Amino acid sequence: MSIGPKTALLEEYALVGQALSSPARLALLEQLAQGERGVEGLADKTGLTLANCSQHLQQLRRAGLVTSRRAGKAVIYRLTDTKTLELMDLLRVLAERNLDQVAQILRGLSGGADAPEPVSRVDLAARMADGAVTILDVRPADEFAAGHIPGALNRTLTELGALLPDLAPDAEIVAYCRGPYCIYAHQAVAALRQRGFNARRLEGGLPEWRADGFAVVSNPQPGCC
Repeated sequence: MSIGPKTALLEEYALVGQALSSPARLALLEQLAQGERGVEGLADKTGLTLANCSQHLQQLRRAGLVTSRRAGKAVIYRLTDTKTLELMDLLRVLAERNLDQVAQILRGLSGGADAPEPVSRVDLAARMADGAVTILDVRPADEFAAGHIPGALNRTLTELGALLPDLAPDAEIVAYCRGPYCIYAHQAVAALRQRGFNARRLEGGLPEWRADGFAVVSNPQPGCC
């Protein structure tokens, strides 16, 4: 039985909603927001099996959220465009505004306190030009090597303690990580503020910074992606 154009459109729109309905697929989108990756790299980063990872990627591709290319025998995936980033962030905004459990989780990441307002990307760029800020990238080293904000220091949460003696007590610190779903920056800011530092989180992460046209530098490592 044929369906009308309105129903046909709604079914296509629903493909996107279905693609976003899995935590595993959101994790894959988060990884692809850092840069393109092969299936094995994505499976390793997300803890999925290769078969499961491939199935999730196929659903994301059917929904138009990712695209792929071949590199020899490998299939390399990337986000289709920056509109996917915007959609990911909109999900975060709606959840933070309307779901009490999200607010509780975020407060827990901040040690039970309200987190300070994040620094906008425009404000960070201005502070960088003035040389008045320490930028902390708390992603894993391979993601940092593939692309990071110029001048950023790379320390994971477990390495943060070793950095503290090198920070001036009055330093302004802005931490960032992968984007709307990454919690590393929340945790780093909480840890630094508990030690008396003036630390805040960057609004968004590296993908949004790059999408806004701000500079990104890289020092790729062999086999990093």
